[in-house]
Parts: sequence; C-alpha cells; structure tokens
Amino acid sequence: MSDAPSAAEANQASAPPRARQPLTSGSWFRNIGLVVALVLLIIVGIATSGERFANIDNVLTILRLASAMGVLAIGMTFVITTGGIDLSVGAVLGLATIWSTTVATQQMAETSTWLIIPFTAMMVGLGCGVVNGILVAYGRIVAFIATLAMMVSARGVAEIISNRQTQIVDVADFKTVMRGSFLGVPNLVWIFLVVAVIGWFLLNRTTFGRRTIAVGGNPEAARLAGINVKRHLVYVYSLCGLTAGIAAFMMVGRTNSGSSTTGYLYELDAIAAVVVGGTLLAGGRGTIVGTTLGVLLFTTLTNVFVQNNMSISAQAIAKGAIIVAAVLLQQRFAAREKTA
Repeated sequence: MSDAPSAAEANQASAPPRARQPLTSGSWFRNIGLVVALVLLIIVGIATSGERFANIDNVLTILRLASAMGVLAIGMTFVITTGGIDLSVGAVLGLATIWSTTVATQQMAETSTWLIIPFTAMMVGLGCGVVNGILVAYGRIVAFIATLAMMVSARGVAEIISNRQTQIVDVADFKTVMRGSFLGVPNLVWIFLVVAVIGWFLLNRTTFGRRTIAVGGNPEAARLAGINVKRHLVYVYSLCGLTAGIAAFMMVGRTNSGSSTTGYLYELDAIAAVVVGGTLLAGGRGTIVGTTLGVLLFTTLTNVFVQNNMSISAQAIAKGAIIVAAVLLQQRFAAREKTA
C-alpha cells in the first residue's frame, strides 16, 4: 500500500522536473522507519521476555488489542488530515458501548437479531460525529473546544444511561461472532483490516480523499477550487464518529460489557498513533498505512512493558517520548520538503 500524497506532494506531481528530493523525504521513508522501529521493539520483546512474548497466542493478543484502537485511529486520521482534532472519540466510544449494551440487555435483544448491537453502536457514533461536524463547520467553533464539549457531554449521558453500572452482554450469537476467528485470525482483526483497507481507498483513490487533503492543505484554496469545505468537514467528522461506533461494538465483543468509563483516554492514544504514523497535525497530509503501523507500535510497546511488569507510569513516559520524537521528526522532514 502507498500513502496519500500531501498537498505539497500533489503539487509537485504537476510541476516541472526539478532537483531530486532527499532520500529521507517521502511517505515510503516514514513507513520504513516505523517498520524498523516495530522490528526493533519485537527484538527487545523477545530478548527480555523470551517465549512469553514470541508465541502465537501473545501475537494474536497484541493484534486483538490493537483492533479497536486501530479502527478509532483510522477515523482520527481523516480529521487530522483536514487540520482538525477530535477529542471526543474515546467518550463517544464509551457512550456507544453503554447504549448498545443497554439495548442488548433489555427487550430488543430478545426479539431482534444480535445485529442490533453493532447497528446501535454505529448510529450513536455517527450521530455524535455529525454534531461535531456541524459545530465545527457551521457553528465555527474551534475543533478542540467543540469536541471537548462533546467528550464531556458523552461521558455524562453515558453515566445517566448506565447509572454508573457496567452492562453485561450475554447474547450468544454476538459473542460467537465477535470472539470467533477465520483462517486462525480473530474476527476483530479482520474487521480492523477491512476498515483500514476502506480508509486507505477513501483517502488515496477517491475524490473524497483528495478533498480531505485539499481542505487540510489550504481551506481557502479548496473553497476557491469549488469544494464545499463546510459540508466536507461535516462528512469527515461524521466518518470519525462512525469509526468510534465500530470500535465500540468491537470493545463490547471483546469484553462482553459496556461501561461509561470504556474508552477513557483512548482519544489521546488514537491521536498519538496518527501523529507517529506520519499524518501532519497541521493538516494536508494523511497516511492510513502509517496510522496502522503507529497503532501496532504502541500496542506492541504496551505488551513489552506488561510482559516485563513495568509500571503504567513508565509506559506513559515512553509513549510521551515517542510522540515528542515523532513531532520533531515531522517538523524536520516538513522543512526539508519545503526547501527541496
């Protein structure tokens, strides 16, 4: 898979030939760097934990844990590519788990198919995303503030619905599908792969993706080019909300429960994975492949820390250091691309 070009890279494609870019620029170099970092982390895991790390069950556990976060990060990639941010995805995920599990534990699950659970979760996520998009695009509220308000509100609604009680789901068909596997790979991982492929196609091969990059690169130029920037922002935030809903029913499938605290601080992990993957915080460049590698990098890092009984505080410090390094590298590469 190749990455979506940045706005600058797209312009370069139609410009006359000029001096060759440095080898350390371009999406392929960033992805190779992430792959090398992941391989080094795996080597560290094998060296420090031996067979506890290097066995198929642990590998499948890493992939299973990465799945819901990966889906969440795919949606976040589109928002950040437009130059925005969505701080509400973790809370929306929690609200969607509560809403869908409440439905599942009451009458509808007894009289309807188990598909009502993922359907409800996705509709809750989509609805929250639409509200976020309208607030940002038509309400002209800064994305940071609009999604922060949604984050607080969603947690509040989730607590009211659940009365701060964990909802346990015991729908046999739903558990069978969510905990099942195909060709030895958990179904949750297949869902992540499907969402990642669709996300890559949307960003790299469709008008929707080109408009997303254009809006992030220069909103005014995008408007003058005929793009309805406000409407497109609503679409992008709605997409991000939808992926939060998908991640929600994946979480329910993994844990058989929903809680108002589910997804706590997930928004930060999703943003970190997107930034480390190479999507520009300033907008104009997005990469689904990079985001996928970023999610795997952080999940593997967490697994290595858990295997070695290291504290959550140490994990937080390591993640913080990685994020700072990624941002510094972004700034350096962006400066090189401008001068190339």
